[in-house]
Amino acid sequence: MPLALLALAIGAFGIGTTEFVIMGLLPQVGADLGVSVPTAGFLVTGYALGVMIGAPIMTVLGTRISRKNMLMLLMGLFIAGNVISAVAPVFVVMLLGRVVASLAHGAFFGIGSVVAAELVAPEKKAGAISMMFTGLTVANVVGVPVGTYVGQSAGWRVTFLIVAALGVLGLAGVAKLVPDVPKPEGVRLRDEVAAFRNGQVVLAMAMTVLGFGGVFAAITYIAPMMTEVSGFAESSVTWLMVVFGAGMVVGNLIGGRYADRKLMPMLCTALGGLAVVLLLFTFLASGKATAVVAVFLIGALGFATVPPLQKRVLDHAHGAPTLASAANIGAFNLGNALAAWLGGLVISARLGYAAPNAVGAVLAAAALVLAVVSHRLERRSARTGAATAPARPDAAAAPVPAGSAHS
Repeated sequence: MPLALLALAIGAFGIGTTEFVIMGLLPQVGADLGVSVPTAGFLVTGYALGVMIGAPIMTVLGTRISRKNMLMLLMGLFIAGNVISAVAPVFVVMLLGRVVASLAHGAFFGIGSVVAAELVAPEKKAGAISMMFTGLTVANVVGVPVGTYVGQSAGWRVTFLIVAALGVLGLAGVAKLVPDVPKPEGVRLRDEVAAFRNGQVVLAMAMTVLGFGGVFAAITYIAPMMTEVSGFAESSVTWLMVVFGAGMVVGNLIGGRYADRKLMPMLCTALGGLAVVLLLFTFLASGKATAVVAVFLIGALGFATVPPLQKRVLDHAHGAPTLASAANIGAFNLGNALAAWLGGLVISARLGYAAPNAVGAVLAAAALVLAVVSHRLERRSARTGAATAPARPDAAAAPVPAGSAHS
């Protein structure tokens, strides 16, 4: 794998850290800025909305410059947002900093996925994408716990300054290691938008919303679930999140490796396994051992879907993939927001803190149904195309190449 993927992974590590570390620092931030914890929670919601809105907007704005230059500009925006957060005198300024940083998130992963895929041979694209996303998964194992500890001991402002420094490191890596590949000639904004007319691109994004929504339906409420249902102490939540992050790392690497071989079988297996684990966890959350295993598997199976879903969007938007790739990152965050809302509804309905797992199981199962439908439509289209293709005199009896509709 090219060293340029390391630079992309460093940037992903910083972005992943700033996205999730705030969850463990809300009490400190709220107390310092004079707002309640629920009000401080808007720092999480605002970031997610910024990702959803910023992904397509920033990608469109970057259509006229090279992808390397756009990645550097995005990292600069990320650095600025975290510095604003670190020095914010009031809550509104802190929220502004979070939104500024979030604008870089979707476009960085979207454009970064395209760049990563172009750096390697076609049969290694999903593996390259997973290498970049490894930075995001490792952030949950290392960056978030360390950032939370630093924020609680030295102050939350120090955490955001460190995250900004990670952004500087990522910017330097992109500048030094990522090749300056010019934007493909002849690809215009209308071509990028036209990719959304492809039904397979839309189906892949819907799978993203539902599949990863299944993960966040459970993980959003992991703290009360583990303390109130499983019986863990509050101090245990930190290492349980590390277990979840470790699962994400493993799942991401496995998903990237096998998606390059059999994309749709890999995706269907991960979604089906996720639905089963979440359903079982609904009834087995009271056991500490089963809870630990379930948290790991939710992270592993959930993130095993990321490389194949991102690659599927790139494959079906191959003529103009950048906007579709970035929009799919926004779809992950849409799934996060939708799942958190639905999970909150079942808790408010007094169904218990384990009930969001059932919501997640339904979302993952719905994503599996869409994956099966998508695969069947693709195979049918491939057979129809082969049957209607004009025969050539020198290849009248030639068989359809094996694997022509494998993903």
